[in-house]
Amino acid sequence: MTAVIVYCFAALAVSALLCTLRLVRGASLADRVIALDSLLIVVVAAIATDAARTTRGTYLEAMLVVALIAFIGTSTVARFIERRGSR
Repeated sequence: MTAVIVYCFAALAVSALLCTLRLVRGASLADRVIALDSLLIVVVAAIATDAARTTRGTYLEAMLVVALIAFIGTSTVARFIERRGSR
């Protein structure tokens, strides 16, 4: 089980690095929003992996908060992009 957890954390670290790179070098605002949303999904997956490693459910609230922030932020920016493009 430990090898699987280490592999998951390594894959999540690479994913977070690639999302951060896309966030910095994004061509447009929409690219950056998608990269940020993907990065927040990676954070939620890392919290879930850590919760599985420690076999505790105390991290579930943190996962919920991060997921809600990601959803609300992405929805808000998407609405901003949509209104800005219609002018």
